[in-house]
Amino acid sequence: MMAQYLRLKADHPETLLFYRMGDFYELFYGDAEKAARLLDITLTTRGQSAGSPVVMAGVPFHSVDTYLARLIKLGESVAICEQVGEVGAAKGPVERKVVRVVTPGTLTDAELLADKSDAILMAVHAGPRNACGLAWLSVTGAEVHLAECDADALEGWLQRVGPSELLYSAEVTPAFEQRLKLQREPGGFTLSVRPAWQFDAGLGERKLREQLGAASLAAWSAESLGQAHAAAAALLGYAEHTQGRTLSHLQRLAVERDGELIALPATTRRNLELVQTLRGEESPTLFSLLDTCMTGMGSRMLKRWLLAPRRDRAEAQARLGAIAALRAPAPGETAAPWKLLREQLKNTSDVERISARVALRQVRPRELVALQLALTKCERLGPLLPRGSPLLGYFAEELVPPPGCAELLARAIRPEPAALIREGGVIATGFDAELDELRAIGENCDGFLLELETRERALTGIANLRVQFNRVHGFYIEITQSALSRVPEHYRRRQTLKNAERFITPELKAFEDKALSAQDRALAREKWLYEQLLDQLQPHVPALTRVAAALASLDALAALAERAHMLNWNAPSFVAHPCIEIEQGRHPVVEARLAEKSSGAFIANDTRLGPSQRMQVITGPNMGGKSTYMRQVAIIVLLASIGSCVPAHSCRLGPIDAIHTRIGAADDLANAQSTFMLEMTEAAQILHSATAHSLVLMDEIGRGTSTFDGLALAAGIAAHLHDKAKSFTLFATHYFELTEFPATHRAALNMHVSATESGRDIVFLHEMQPGPASRSYGIQVARLAGMPAAVIHHARGALEALESQQTQAQAQVDLFAPPPVAQTPQESPVESALATLDPDAMSPREALEALYTLKKLHQRERRD
Repeated sequence: MMAQYLRLKADHPETLLFYRMGDFYELFYGDAEKAARLLDITLTTRGQSAGSPVVMAGVPFHSVDTYLARLIKLGESVAICEQVGEVGAAKGPVERKVVRVVTPGTLTDAELLADKSDAILMAVHAGPRNACGLAWLSVTGAEVHLAECDADALEGWLQRVGPSELLYSAEVTPAFEQRLKLQREPGGFTLSVRPAWQFDAGLGERKLREQLGAASLAAWSAESLGQAHAAAAALLGYAEHTQGRTLSHLQRLAVERDGELIALPATTRRNLELVQTLRGEESPTLFSLLDTCMTGMGSRMLKRWLLAPRRDRAEAQARLGAIAALRAPAPGETAAPWKLLREQLKNTSDVERISARVALRQVRPRELVALQLALTKCERLGPLLPRGSPLLGYFAEELVPPPGCAELLARAIRPEPAALIREGGVIATGFDAELDELRAIGENCDGFLLELETRERALTGIANLRVQFNRVHGFYIEITQSALSRVPEHYRRRQTLKNAERFITPELKAFEDKALSAQDRALAREKWLYEQLLDQLQPHVPALTRVAAALASLDALAALAERAHMLNWNAPSFVAHPCIEIEQGRHPVVEARLAEKSSGAFIANDTRLGPSQRMQVITGPNMGGKSTYMRQVAIIVLLASIGSCVPAHSCRLGPIDAIHTRIGAADDLANAQSTFMLEMTEAAQILHSATAHSLVLMDEIGRGTSTFDGLALAAGIAAHLHDKAKSFTLFATHYFELTEFPATHRAALNMHVSATESGRDIVFLHEMQPGPASRSYGIQVARLAGMPAAVIHHARGALEALESQQTQAQAQVDLFAPPPVAQTPQESPVESALATLDPDAMSPREALEALYTLKKLHQRERRD
C-alpha cells in the first residue's frame, strides 16, 4: 500500500494528497505533518516502511469538505485520491487514483464556493518586448477570457479580474516573478508555477478552437493574440489536470481590450465601496444595496456588470429598455412583470454551477432534482417577459430548456434522493427493471420468509418450526430437539444448539445467496445507471449553460427593476457630447442608511459638468458632505454606465472612459510607502491616466505634508487636470487659497457645502451652493467629536490670534501660550428672547406670535 501511495504522491509532489482508506482520507509523512499543523488534527505513527515509522494523520470522509475549505482558505491545494477498484477483486491493495485536484482557482464543490462570488483561475504569460498575455476562467462558468497588455498595466488587470489563483511560467525573470509577488495582497490570489513548455501559443490556439468547436478564432477577433494563446494553453491544461477531464461546458470566448471597459482602478473600487467597505466588510456597499437577486448566479452576474462597465452604451441602453419594460404592468394586469418574474425565480437552483458539475461528472443527485425543477420553471418564465424589449425577447428564446432533459431527470431520479450516490436510494422506481427487481428482493424478504415458514410447517407437521436470519449464520430453519425425528431428508444441518438444531434447504440457500447480494448488486446497479444518466446529459450541457446565462441575466435585471421601484430611481439618458448633468442626485447607500436609522431625508444636490465647466473646486466644513457629494456623482455615473436606473430625478451622461478617485488618508508601510507617498503615488497615476472623458475625484489632496508644500502641489495638480487632462473633476479642498483658481481658469467653478452657526454650534445643511465657503468650522467639528473643552478653548484662542496676525501683520503667534481667560459670552437677542418665554403659560396664539418674533430676530442677526 505504501508503494502505491508513493507512486501517486510522486505525481503530485507539491500538493497535499488525501489518500482514501475506508472511511478516512489519510495523509502520510510530510503531508501529515503539514496537515496536522494547519488543521489541528492528531499526528500519529503506524507500522514501518523502509525501516522507518509511517507518520500519518487523517480526516473522516464524510466531513472532508470542512477540512478542504480550511486548506483552500490558507492557499493550499489538495489531490483527492479515491478507491476505484473493487475490494477483493485482485491481489494487493485496492486500486486507487487521483480523481481531481482541488486548488483555490478550480473550486467546483458547492460547499467550498461562495454563492455570490466566482473562483477565478488566471494564467499570465510574459512575452517579448514587455508584452503580457492573459487568460482566465471560472471552472463553474462557461466562458474563457483573453486579453493582452503591457507589463506595466498588469497590476490593473489583476486588480480588476481578482483571480483566486495565478499561473505563471517557471522560466520568467526574477524581476517579473517579484512583480507578481508584490501585487499579491495578504489573503489574495495563490501563485502556482507551471512548466514553461505549457505556455505554448500554438497549443493554446488549438485548445481554444477545440473547446469552441471552431476552425479558427476569427469570429471572436482573437486569431492574432499570440501571447494570450500561450496563457490559454497553460490555463486550460491546468484546469483539465485538476478536474481529471476536459471542460466540455466551456463553449464561449470573450476577448477584452483596454479601450472597451470603463477603467475602475482598485482605489476607485475601494473608495466608492463598490463590493467592500473601507474596513473590508461586505455591507453596507453599493453591491449589497443593489443585490436583491433571487439566485446566486444572478448575484454573480450583477457583480460582473458592476465591476466591468462598458464604454459603449449599446449594452447599457438595452438593459435600461428591459428594466423599463419590466416596470410597466401589462394591459389588464396590476402587478409589474418584475414582481411576477421574481416570484418564479424564488428558490431556483444555481443552474450555472450545476451544469458545470454535470459536465465535470461531479454533480450530486439532489442537484439534479433541483436542475429538473429549474428547467420546469423555465417553461413558465417565457410568457412573463414583456415583448417590448429586444433584450428580453432574446432571453425568452434562450430560456427554452433542452428537449427531453427535464423529463429524463424526472423519470431517472427520485423526488427526494439520498445526498450521495454511494448511499443508494437515488434512481427512481420504474426507471430500470433490473434495479426494481433487486430492490424488491430486499423489500420482500420478510414476506418470503413467512411464506416459507408456513409452507414448511404444513409439509413437515412441525408446528414450532421457525425460519430466521442472523448476520453470522445467514438464513436458517430452526427445529427443537423434540421434533428432530420429523426433519425431511433434504434438510442440511447448519448449526447445533443446546435445545435445537438449525438447518438449511437448497431453496433457502438459493434465496440467501440472492438476498445477501441483492443490496450490493442494487447499489452497483444504481452507480452504473447514474453514470449512464450523466452520459445522456452531456449533449445537453451547451443548452443548459445558455439557460443558466439567461436566468442569471433576468434575475439581475429584475433586481435592478425592483431597486428602481423601491428606491425611487429614474432612468438616465446618454448623449454624444461630453457632460455629466445630474438633477437632485443622491448617494444611494447613505440614503438607505439614513432611512434605516430614521435619521431624516437625504439632501439631494445637482451637478453640472460639461465643455464649459469641467471642474468644481469644493470647499466647506468637515462632515458637511463634500465627500458624500463627490462619491454620489461617481456612483450615479457608474450605475448609468451598467444600464441601471440612478438615484436622481434625472441624469444626462456623455462618454466616460474612467472613474479615478483620490480620497482619504492611508499608508502602505509594508511596501515602504508613507501616507503622503501613497497619496502622491495615487495622484500621479491619475494624472498620467486621466483624459477628457474621465471623471476624477480629488479629496483634500496635499494635506499630508506642510501647508505650503501641500498648497503648491494641490495648485499644480488642479492646473494639470484643468489645462492638460481636461477631465471632469470634483476637487475638494481646505486650502481657501485655491478658491482663487476659477478666477484664472474659465472651466472651473467654486462650490461649497452650506453650514450655519447657532451660537458656538454648527448646523450642517448638506446643500451644494455656488461660491467658496466662508470658513472651515474645524473647531466646531472637533467639539462635536467630543474634544475636551480645555482643548477647544485653547484652539479658539490660537485661531483668533492667527487670524489677527494675518490681518494686522503682528509678531509671530505663540501657539502654545495659555489662552486668555474666557469672557462670559454675550447673549444674542434670540437667546435673550428665549429666556423670557414660559411655554406652559402661553396660549396657542401667543406661542405663534412668539415664534414669529424669534424668526425676525434670527433674520436680523444673520444680516448683521
